[in-house]
Amino acid sequence: MSLATRTDRQPPAPHAADSHDLIRVHGARENNLKDVNVEIPKRRLTVFTGVSGSGKSSLVFGTIAAESQRMINETYSAFVQGFMPTLARPDVDVLDGLTTAIIVDQERMGGNARSTVGTATDANAMLRILFSRLGQPHIGSPQAFSFNVASISGAGAVTVERSGKTTKERRSFSITGGMCPRCEGMGRVSDFDLSAMYDDSKSLNEGALTIPGYSTDGWYGRIFSGCGFFDPDKPIRKFTKKELNDLLHKEPTKIKVDGINLTYEGLIPKIQKSMLSKDIDALQPHIRAFVERVVTFTACPDCGGTRLSEAARSSKIAGINIADACAMQISDLAAWVRGLDEPSVAPLLASLGHTLDSFVEIGLGYLSLDRPSGTLSGGEAQRTKMIRHLGSSLTDVTYVFDEPTIGLHPHDIQRMNDLLLQLRDKGNTVLVVEHKPEAIAIADHVVDLGPGAGSGGGQVVFEGTVEGLRASDTVTGRHLDDRATLKPSVRTPSGTLQVRGADTHNLRDVDVDIPLGVLVVVTGVAGSGKSSLIHGSVSGREGVVSIDQSAIRGSRRSNPATYTGLLDPIRKAFAKANGVKPALFSANSEGACPGCNGAGVIYTDLAMMAGVATVCEECEGKRFQASVLEYHLGGRDISEVLAMSVAEAERFFAEGEARTPAAHQILDRLADVGLGYLTLGQPLTTLSGGERQRLKLATQMRDKGSVYVLDEPTTGLHLADVEQLLGLLDRLVESGRSVIVIEHHQAVMAHADWIIDLGPGAGHDGGRIVFEGTPADLVAARSTLTGEHLAAYVEG
Repeated sequence: MSLATRTDRQPPAPHAADSHDLIRVHGARENNLKDVNVEIPKRRLTVFTGVSGSGKSSLVFGTIAAESQRMINETYSAFVQGFMPTLARPDVDVLDGLTTAIIVDQERMGGNARSTVGTATDANAMLRILFSRLGQPHIGSPQAFSFNVASISGAGAVTVERSGKTTKERRSFSITGGMCPRCEGMGRVSDFDLSAMYDDSKSLNEGALTIPGYSTDGWYGRIFSGCGFFDPDKPIRKFTKKELNDLLHKEPTKIKVDGINLTYEGLIPKIQKSMLSKDIDALQPHIRAFVERVVTFTACPDCGGTRLSEAARSSKIAGINIADACAMQISDLAAWVRGLDEPSVAPLLASLGHTLDSFVEIGLGYLSLDRPSGTLSGGEAQRTKMIRHLGSSLTDVTYVFDEPTIGLHPHDIQRMNDLLLQLRDKGNTVLVVEHKPEAIAIADHVVDLGPGAGSGGGQVVFEGTVEGLRASDTVTGRHLDDRATLKPSVRTPSGTLQVRGADTHNLRDVDVDIPLGVLVVVTGVAGSGKSSLIHGSVSGREGVVSIDQSAIRGSRRSNPATYTGLLDPIRKAFAKANGVKPALFSANSEGACPGCNGAGVIYTDLAMMAGVATVCEECEGKRFQASVLEYHLGGRDISEVLAMSVAEAERFFAEGEARTPAAHQILDRLADVGLGYLTLGQPLTTLSGGERQRLKLATQMRDKGSVYVLDEPTTGLHLADVEQLLGLLDRLVESGRSVIVIEHHQAVMAHADWIIDLGPGAGHDGGRIVFEGTPADLVAARSTLTGEHLAAYVEG
């Protein structure tokens, strides 16, 4: 009998390679993790849950994904590693069974003004090639369709050595780019409101300039009075044309004032270099207010805001130019691409069609390729990053997702779940940090961290199946089946805020009266026009405080105390109690330890290897000079106060010698938003996404606004924390404020006094108001997608 037909063969012995089916983590201590041991099955979907700040991101991103990326980087040569970001080894004893990690996080896509959805996903690159091959008339290479490439040409003599002889030859070159020459590919031109820069009834010596920092008694005053280009005692309105041009536009010119060599430059180029070239969000508040007041941006009149030159817009395929294609809704563009039948570029059309179809599949078909990437919400940015992975042929890869359901309507969450399962079914390991019960439900394996947040968390409190989690007595297990109930009675509005003819983005001349003095929730599927309505027509009005999802900025020297302004009253209290200067109690100023400059640690750069941070021996990580630590307030020194949690500090500054009402008020707000466990000196870089947004909320609650606009405040919040957020929203309304919340969470919808639902779909299928009324009426009518899902939620 041949070997092929024998039936009595022994089963083959298991292959050694098949035994590596777990990712093993032992002794993880990154951030607040407390010697965590966990085994994660490969080729399965594992969801990590737990309250915000419990250590989920520290385990998944800071330990598993970080070590995977570090080890991949180490496979390159030292020369190549020198150009790559250096990653330190996570604080963990054993990490075994790792595979290549692909991280799809919530970080906003680059806010660079030149970055669009098309450039960020390579769809633009493929479109440019398509137009360079098929566009009529033919105008050049793909560069001719890029708004980031300028057209340049030049000619001149070059010196060439050949066979020992030196000869001069004439050479010329030209590059045809697609950049609009007027706006330089930005799509907008800036104009200056001169009345916001100076008072023309005054002279320069009388303080005509209203630009921050341009005072008459400083350096600028000396330059303007001594430059000789105009009379500093003459009112600006009496300047000649040349004098006004010198004041506003003169190129940098060397001058001598009082024997000192200086450079004079016109106000407008000076402001452009010192203020407009920087990210507006990174500017100091008073400078940002000036920039917003003085600079107006309008669509470029030459290119109509398309960023492209006239030549690039003249080349067309089937009557459509590249600017038209990029302005189309992606679902429409995908249909247009499918309609092109050109065998010569068939592979390109197939690849472009697949990318565009992926947008539609992932629920982003309502975007356009010319949408600036900095304007995408956190959820939209995360899903845009997923595009390049959906059609990937890679298997046995670890995909790491940070709350992929952020910004998704309950109707869209099922679609996201299907995509995660598709990635798993191709043989990949999928790790998801998530709070939504609908997303936790599809997990093969659940790891629940807790039991609390910050120092009260960092432990694995449950590992197993979803059913096991439901039966467990953890915070997540207890709240997994929570269902909010509709309010038996709703508040009566005190007035209305009128919006008329709103047409931002996809809105269709929307008229709506938003009730004041109540909790209003604006709902609708992703892309239906919620943010366009509220941020386009409500934010920016007088008395409106808007708290959006943009990330808070801060270095490792920034902490909750510096960000919220809490450190100012604390420093003053210490200074008053000890009779010294407040600057001594700042680790970024006079009180800084000289050994580490107030950082607490000394960083040693090791080139292509990860730098080493060692605790400063002089201050032992306390960041302050020894002499400063001898000053006390209420029996504590400044480093001990910064090591306190918000809850502990709230009690400390409430009474006794340390009583400081200004500090207590800020701490009260931090505790209000559920951040009582944070330490005052914890670096902002170690906070989770949910913690950062709530820190921002607590900071902006001090603004004297009558209307608060919150954009998805449940982002990063655990099921148990949503209840606390609802209590905070109620307190805001009861204190006489009006609260408008853009939200997808059904518990917030059910708690509303009034719901405004947009839709019925996304993009050009949305932009209309499909329901206005109370949550009870929405559930009873079930006339919209939101109504159906809210009814299922409250009745479930």
